Formats: sequence, C-alpha cells, structure tokens
Amino acid sequence: MKNSLAVFENYKIRRIYDENTEKWYFSIIDIIQVLVDQSNYQTARKYWNKLKERLNKEGSQTVTGCHQLKLEAADGKKYLTDVADAETLLRLIQSVPSPKAEPIKLWLAKVGYERMQDIADPARSVDRAREFWQKHGRSDKWIQQRMMGQETRNKLTDYWKDHDIKKEEEYAILTNFIHEEWADVSIKQHKKIKGLKTQNLRDHMSEAELIFTALAELSTRQIAETDNATGFEENKKASKIGGSIAKKARLELEQKTGKKVVTGENYLPPSTIKKIKPNTLNKKKKK
Repeated sequence: MKNSLAVFENYKIRRIYDENTEKWYFSIIDIIQVLVDQSNYQTARKYWNKLKERLNKEGSQTVTGCHQLKLEAADGKKYLTDVADAETLLRLIQSVPSPKAEPIKLWLAKVGYERMQDIADPARSVDRAREFWQKHGRSDKWIQQRMMGQETRNKLTDYWKDHDIKKEEEYAILTNFIHEEWADVSIKQHKKIKGLKTQNLRDHMSEAELIFTALAELSTRQIAETDNATGFEENKKASKIGGSIAKKARLELEQKTGKKVVTGENYLPPSTIKKIKPNTLNKKKKK
C-alpha cells in the first residue's frame, strides 16, 4: 500500500492506495475536520464517533463501507485509522450539514474520483472514458475492446453481488484468482511487468490481454450461473475453471504464433521505469 497526503484548502488529508482494490482510501476524520471546519483532531474524532453511532442506530449501511488501515499520525507513528473510498465518503458527506460539502465533493472529483458523479449519471463515465483514451492515443479498436471488456467485468461483479460476495477484499481476491489462472501471473506481477505503479492495469493492456481477460471473466460468470455458485468458496471454484479455459486458449495461441500474450507493453509516457520480463517473476532465486 502507498501512503500519501492530499491538501484541501489548509487541511492535510491522509490517504492510502490499495493495489489489490486499485482504490484510494481517505482518512474519515480528516474529511470530518474539513466539513465541520475544526482544526482540533480530537474534536473531529468525537464528532465522527457520534455520527457513526447515529448512522448505526438508523440502520445505515454507510458505516459498513468503512475500513481501518494504518496511517501516519502527527507523532510520526502509524495507527489504525477509519478510512473510506470515495463512494462511501460521498454518502458520509451527505450526512453532515456543512457549507463545505459541495466544495469537498468537487475536490474529491479533481483528485480522481469522478465516479461519485457517475452514480447519478452513468453515461458520463462512458463518455469521459472514451475521451480520455482518445486523448491518450488509443485506437478506436482498442477503445471498443476496452469497453466491451468492462461490460463483461460489470456483469461478473453484478453476479457476485447477487450471490453473497459482499466484501471488497473478496472481489479483489476472486479477480486476482481469475487473472493468475489465465495469465500465470498475479495482477500485481502483471503491473510490475509493465512498469506500472498506481495505474489501472486494464488501461495498459494490449488488445490480446484485454480479450483474454474478458474471456476468463465471461467463462467464470457463465460457469457460476450454470452451477448457481453462491458464496466465496463456490465462486472461487468457478473462477479457477473460467480462468483455466482462457489459459488453454492463450497457450494454444502462443504455440501457434510464438508470441507471448502477457507483455511489458504499456501506454506510459517515455520514462526510466524498469519493466520486468514475464518469465523472471516465478523463477526461484539460486542459492
């Protein structure tokens, strides 16, 4: 995980990037400090505790979207701190009467969380994504494949949501399980091969990588639907089978063409980032 500070007006907001979920998580108390315009951390902490208690009594699901991760405090030490992603923060912000509510929503959007606006108008995300990829030189063919792959992904996560996959870490584990099965490398390893850090892996995939990712996720969903897979363990089995179907197709293609599907190619601007060759990741170090 990667720690970082973001600044809103005179307030420093701690955040941490989770590579598994590919999301930034923000300190809730730091956001509360902004909303209630309170420089005293302990006062903001008490406000959050009371708000959390009230939301729980009201039966709100917002608090269940909060997590605890270690963030650095003023004394330089790291402590478990309540954090939330942008979508959860949006719901929390609506629970706090504050003139700062709208400005901080806009600020969150500027630091990379336009997804909050997409909740009200999903078409915005599609149009914005297309414009973003076009500006960064993606071909129409690549964009079409990327968007088709996203549709396949959405259908799979919708299935999981309706079949007792509730925790975000379970989504991340299942996604990585499928990926590692078809590609023979984990998502984290695949990102290293491409020299990526916080970037979205799928935004830097080749056409072939996108197609095999979609095939693995499509196969997983259809197998899960056939077996009515419910819960983590049953969906894990479906994920293994779905990923293996795409793996067989990948190996056959590689044998015919002599070219590897998983590559270090990316769409990063020229830099000194060192890429890792795929076949070096799983080799054991010589003693």
